[in-house]
Amino acid sequence: MADDISSLRRILKDCRTIAVVGLSAEWHRPSYFAAKYVQQHGYRIVPVNPKYAEILGEKSYARLEDIPFPVDMVDVFRREADVPPIARSAVAIGAKCLWQQLGVKNQEADGIARAAGMDSVMDRCVKIEHARLFGGLHWAGVNTRVISARRPV
Repeated sequence: MADDISSLRRILKDCRTIAVVGLSAEWHRPSYFAAKYVQQHGYRIVPVNPKYAEILGEKSYARLEDIPFPVDMVDVFRREADVPPIARSAVAIGAKCLWQQLGVKNQEADGIARAAGMDSVMDRCVKIEHARLFGGLHWAGVNTRVISARRPV
């Protein structure tokens, strides 16, 4: 599993098209919040949810295999038990990375992805990792110089 800083940084720099499996159109859901954040930071979001025709201004697809263009990362907002078939689909479409969100750690899916030569990340949030590694935490008062450990001059 890729969980060191240099691997996470490389993945987030290289994977610019992200299929978000289980993305909700409801603004208060974590998947929506995370996808909106990365979309606002220059990533292309591809919703994968058969319930919706469109999310965040992007066409939503029922399955990964329905996406008619290359996807770099498959970001999974589903239960652990649902992840192995998603991992197999990610391999089938030629994705570079399988990313399981916070609280999702399916070892079988991790093995499927790594056996295919893909990067695999478990139990981490794309939004949180991007903010942590690329300075996007400013919205919460960090890196704004509003809150600082330094004494004013």
